[in-house]
Amino acid sequence: MAAAADHAATGQASTSKVLGWLGGRELARRHGVLTIFDALDIDVAKGEFLTLIGASGCGKSTLLRMLAGLEPPTAGTIQLGQRLIDQPPPEVVYLFQQYEKSIFPWLDVQSNVAFGLRRRADRPDEAGIRTRVSAVIERVGLRGVETYFPSQLSGGMQQRVALARALACRPDILLMDEPFSAVDALTRVNLQQLLLELWQELGLTVVFVTHDVDEAVYLSQRVIALTGRPARMDPAVVIDLPYPRNPVASRADRRFADYRNRLYLAITQPGSARGART
Repeated sequence: MAAAADHAATGQASTSKVLGWLGGRELARRHGVLTIFDALDIDVAKGEFLTLIGASGCGKSTLLRMLAGLEPPTAGTIQLGQRLIDQPPPEVVYLFQQYEKSIFPWLDVQSNVAFGLRRRADRPDEAGIRTRVSAVIERVGLRGVETYFPSQLSGGMQQRVALARALACRPDILLMDEPFSAVDALTRVNLQQLLLELWQELGLTVVFVTHDVDEAVYLSQRVIALTGRPARMDPAVVIDLPYPRNPVASRADRRFADYRNRLYLAITQPGSARGART
């Protein structure tokens, strides 16, 4: 928590030297004759907010699933701390892009939020589950709709249910695959703010995937662009903007436009992000 607060205050302290708490070495993924990427290395520092961007089909989601232990690499290794990962570790929770398919339509909000927690080996007793679920529902702004079913909720509220279910498990790492892509612009801003608040409060490590360059710059400490096929990683762009970030003031900072332009060029003109700090 203290470390997370320190890096959040400056936006750069913990990423000046990447610690590699979660990472992969010489990663490759092939489907028949198609090579998605080959010999990729990635390092994520504990408490970091890292975003992966790139064109559709470049392998962002594939790489994220590998980090989650959901999809094995064709070659290479995934490591969390000192452990090699070949299945989903309990410290990691993955949020899928299609939130409406990841929460259960036959369960109400509180039952959805409790679903993953009830299936963990380290779950508390029933009273503890109820207490934790209630606290998480309150924190993500779902108080008053605990007995509602997903069909009765807006898209933004459904995404809050998915986020609450993840937080109820008290993960160290959140892996998020375009979680806000299907909601309207105002709801997206509100969810972005909620995510940043939770990241700082809970000391989470977040790896986030998006197509939205503006979103990547606004949320992240570092952004990595995947370009080409087979995909390669451009040097990480360090986003040297202070936290807490403000949806108006942060975007008005002239550096915001500089980062956005650099990353846009990295995607549309591979190799143009030279000189970025890592």
